[in-house]
Amino acid sequence: MYPENLKYSKEHEWVKVDGSTAVIGITSHAQSELGDIVYVELPKTGANYKAMQEFGVVESVKTVSTLYCPVSGEIIEVNSGLSSKPEVVNSDPYGQGWMIKVKMSDRSDLDKLLSASDYEALLKK
Repeated sequence: MYPENLKYSKEHEWVKVDGSTAVIGITSHAQSELGDIVYVELPKTGANYKAMQEFGVVESVKTVSTLYCPVSGEIIEVNSGLSSKPEVVNSDPYGQGWMIKVKMSDRSDLDKLLSASDYEALLKK
């Protein structure tokens, strides 16, 4: 159900590793729980974050949810398309709905994240 090539946080973010870059978004479970997403607030490029530091906010018709950066590093790209079309997160959370790209400063952060099967097990608790 969840892509095997990704890592997952307990806070429902996913990470796709591409060399030293981490592409980050929220899981299909998270977007489903939030409902229709109407606004996404993301950081500026060049900002630095520590693992599990807040980096933004997602607003839906139901609630507002904080986004957490699963890895430490510098924001090298932000999905600016989400400012005008935040609903893409609902329709394509693992593709066009990605949120930020981070140049990782500490790859060991990845060891603290969950595999797809571990994430699924977490959701069943």
